[in-house]
Amino acid sequence: MQAESRARRTAKETRGTSEVHIDDIYSFFPFRLFGLKRAHLRDLVDAEFEAELELCRVNPDMLRQYLDMKHLGHRVGFISDTYWNSDQLARLLRACRPGLSWDFLYASCDHGSSKSETLFATYLTEQNVDPAASFHIGDNDRADIKGAKRHGIRPRYYPQAGQQLASRFQRETAIFELLCPGQPARLDHGARTLRRMVAARSAERPPAYHLGLTVLGPIMTAFDVFVADRCAELEEPGRRVAVGFLGRDGFLSHRIWHSGRDAASAYVEINRRVSLIASADTMQPLLDLLGKVLKIDAPTFRDMLKVLPSAVADFFAQCPNGIATGAALADALPELMDAREITKLAAGQRARLLAYLRHVIPDFDRCTDLVLADLGYSGSVQKALRRIFDQEGIAIRLHGAYLISLDDTLDDLADCDTAKGFISDLVVTPHVKRMLIRNVALLEQICCSADGSVRDYDGAQVLREINPRPGVQIALASEIQAGALAYAANAGKIAAAIGLEPHAAPDIAARWSAATLARLLLLPDDDELALLGELKHDINLGTHALAPMLDTGFIRDQLTARGLTAACTSAAPPMWLAGSFAGLSPSHAYLYALFGANRLPADVFEETPCGALQVGLFRANGDAAVETVTMFRTGLG
Repeated sequence: MQAESRARRTAKETRGTSEVHIDDIYSFFPFRLFGLKRAHLRDLVDAEFEAELELCRVNPDMLRQYLDMKHLGHRVGFISDTYWNSDQLARLLRACRPGLSWDFLYASCDHGSSKSETLFATYLTEQNVDPAASFHIGDNDRADIKGAKRHGIRPRYYPQAGQQLASRFQRETAIFELLCPGQPARLDHGARTLRRMVAARSAERPPAYHLGLTVLGPIMTAFDVFVADRCAELEEPGRRVAVGFLGRDGFLSHRIWHSGRDAASAYVEINRRVSLIASADTMQPLLDLLGKVLKIDAPTFRDMLKVLPSAVADFFAQCPNGIATGAALADALPELMDAREITKLAAGQRARLLAYLRHVIPDFDRCTDLVLADLGYSGSVQKALRRIFDQEGIAIRLHGAYLISLDDTLDDLADCDTAKGFISDLVVTPHVKRMLIRNVALLEQICCSADGSVRDYDGAQVLREINPRPGVQIALASEIQAGALAYAANAGKIAAAIGLEPHAAPDIAARWSAATLARLLLLPDDDELALLGELKHDINLGTHALAPMLDTGFIRDQLTARGLTAACTSAAPPMWLAGSFAGLSPSHAYLYALFGANRLPADVFEETPCGALQVGLFRANGDAAVETVTMFRTGLG
């Protein structure tokens, strides 16, 4: 690119035009840097042209229009701004479409002029064409559209990816290079090309639909391929493999799976709370669950366990406003309830859960292996199901297939079970992973079903919690999911038509999916903040509370009072910490991303003492005091 810039600048100074051939460009290449001689210039040109031949694809829309025009008897050809000469351009066209023919072909470098200059005039003169009878299709507004109009030629604009998508791609590349250092950020087996083509073919839709089509759809389609590969790995003689998508976060994944293949699957509404209670053979699983609840009262406790012992009721009665923290309740519960009451409750919950599983998973009792697909992260439902199956003598092996996995937490699985993350610690570091999961509530709400969370079962019927999410949020998630489903439905056909294989290399697909997801979560643009910022997170765990996604004021106060590092490690809420940083400025969001990627040097951005200040404190009654306080200089000065 530096050589091209020098070549065009030199051509402009010496010949009055910036049009150059590929040989002109490589004449400015730093041969000695790579141990080459100028005699290797032709080798470099040939290498680049071979890459063009390998990577170029026909746009089916353009080919269809081209062949239609030929069929109607019109003279049709190509006019291109390019540093490949006419012979090279002809080879490239026929490599993409063998047997392709044309009536004329113009390469700007052969004529020393671009479409923005006099190339159209040359074409009109040499071909003896009436401009009013000529029709030009192009994707560059300045060169193709304005250039054609200036010469009286009728133009048709065929846009590439819009400015917004192009901007998101730039951010994704920056995130990719940050999170996956050492990995090439250019070749992605056509994933971004495919996204551009799907977007270009889609009619004008609402922003939420477009977000699903261009961002969420590619991530979840790649995950769908990962789940299918996991199932295929398990298929062996004598095995019967079933796949279940865990509700509610697995709802969109199940819809994509169901829309794209005939293979049976089940949408299994089971959450951490239900599975932990059902698996409790001691009081400890319940204590672990309660310890994660922010606040709880007596009615919520009764909803969770179906009983409210008098000692527990007395405990809540002594709490301010009848509300306790989950941690305080967990500490007190062993003295308030007999462990046998817990195991009795667990046995009933377990029986109802297994009856439900036998209803929703075809031939459940004949299955040898059950794949559990979910967003992730530590396999808590999978581990609880293992305990349940062991208690009931069910020998089905369990295999987690997670979008994001906390791999160090999956090391205690039973020997017969497995778990694998699409975005694993082999894709991004555990440090990065925890930053993503700190902000993953946004993804959960987008992928979630419209129903409330499960609290119990009555035969095949799911009994749900009250759904506290507002209707406008549910509608927004539905629109985003519609866009994601549209991408999943169309991407395969388009990829096959132009010879792209975005999922051919699982490691590359995982890295680019991680970058695409991280870009959405960590570096949202202003439109995404406006679209998603009002979402609320359904905390669940037996509560009806909603937590805010964004709280820019909270982050501003943290930065002022405690500094950048403390703000970056803030506990939830707000649930979307990166979005809250982005609400201050894109630069704040990038600083947070750098911190989460472990690329923010403490000696640069930490607050450092820089002196002392005496502060006078005065009371209304006349008392006064002088205090000495330390001043700190922030990383931003």
